[in-house]
Amino acid sequence: MSHPSGILAGMGASATATFAETARVLAAVARRGGLEVPAFRSPPRLTGARRTLRRHPQGAVVSVVLRGRPFEDVAADMVDGVIAANRLSGAAAARWRPVLTAAVGEAAAPPGARRDPPCPPAASAGAPPVAGAGTLPARVLPAAARVAERQTQAA
Repeated sequence: MSHPSGILAGMGASATATFAETARVLAAVARRGGLEVPAFRSPPRLTGARRTLRRHPQGAVVSVVLRGRPFEDVAADMVDGVIAANRLSGAAAARWRPVLTAAVGEAAAPPGARRDPPCPPAASAGAPPVAGAGTLPARVLPAAARVAERQTQAA
């Protein structure tokens, strides 16, 4: 068991499912735009922190607190985590924030109203232009990053 039952007690299953879906959508948009995809987890290991970012040679881990917070705040922290994990600032961050935020809004829409995640700005963050239907070939991730990504997808 990856989480002691006390950590998950009191947290609604819908918040956890929404967190996982938001992580998947953000990962798809970031990957499509050529950004590094961080792993997402909850809660942060640092007691009292609302959100944290840990960097590893294999990639970054964005951790956010779910319990007792509106999900809009959690989603904003996740978007900020993608931006911080990619060390985006200034104009690049300003181009990416609305794209990632729009993708999160689509994830929260009812299933019949959902569309594909928005295509990121082609010239942002030095990413290569988006090819064809707006997808880039998947990067080959190191084993530890793949494990973290699978854990995020399983959440």
